[in-house]
Amino acid sequence: MKSLDKKYFTRLVCLLTVVAVILASQAAVFKRAINVFAGRDRLVPIYRVQTDEKRIAISFDAAWGSDKTPKLLEILKKYDIKTTFFLVKMWMDKYPDMTKLIAQEGHEIGNHSATHPRMGSLSRQEIIEEIKTTHEKIKELTGQECRVFRPPFGDYSNTLITTANELGYYVIQWDVDSLDWKDLSAGAIYSRVVNQVKPGSIILFHNNGKNTAEALEPILKELKGRGYEIVPVSQLLIKGDYYVDRNTGEMRKKQ
Repeated sequence: MKSLDKKYFTRLVCLLTVVAVILASQAAVFKRAINVFAGRDRLVPIYRVQTDEKRIAISFDAAWGSDKTPKLLEILKKYDIKTTFFLVKMWMDKYPDMTKLIAQEGHEIGNHSATHPRMGSLSRQEIIEEIKTTHEKIKELTGQECRVFRPPFGDYSNTLITTANELGYYVIQWDVDSLDWKDLSAGAIYSRVVNQVKPGSIILFHNNGKNTAEALEPILKELKGRGYEIVPVSQLLIKGDYYVDRNTGEMRKKQ
C-alpha cells in the first residue's frame, strides 16, 4: 500500500511539474489576455478632438440613396461650410457624378469601406481590401488622397484600427449622433445636435436621411451664431504626436 502511494505521489509530482513548465512558458500570453480583458490593450477610434477653440466637424455618411444630397450641398454652399462625406465604394460606383460634385463643391471625401460590412469581424487582409479599393475609387473620381476612415455601423476592432493606421488612415467615429437615419423629425434632430455639441465635436449625419436637409439649415444657423467654426474632419484633427483617450475616445496632444 505504501509502495502504491509513493508511486501515485511520484506521478503527481511529475504532472505538476509539467503543468508548471507550461504555465511559465505561456505567462506572457496569459498576461496579454488579462490586459485585453481589462481594457489595457484596447484601442479606440477618434470620437472627438481636444481643443480650446470653438471648432467642430460635420460629417455625412453615404451608403444608400442620392436624391437628397443636392439639397445638402446647396445649404452648405449657402453658409460657406465645408464638411466631410464618408462614401462607400458601392455608392460611388452607383453615383459617380454625385461623388465628383461633392468634391467639386470643396468637401472632403472620407473612406467608408467598399461594401459596408461590420469591420470588427474582418481579417486583416479583408480590411485592407475594403479600405484600399475604396481609396483607389476616391482618387479615381476626385483626385483626393483620402486619410480619414469611418467603419460602417461604428463597428471596429484592434485589428481594424492598427491596419487602418498602417495604411495611413485615421479611424473616425463621432460624439454627436443626429440619429437622422431613424427618420426623426427635423426638430428632434436639431435638438439632439445643438444640445450635445461642444468644442472638438464630430457630428454624424447621413446624406439621405429623411429630414436631414430640413434640420441642417437651422442647425448651421445656431452653431454659427454660437461662434463655432465648422471644418472637415481632417482639419479638426491634431497634427503631430497625439494619443486617443481610451475612456472618452478624445484625440489629445501628447505633452
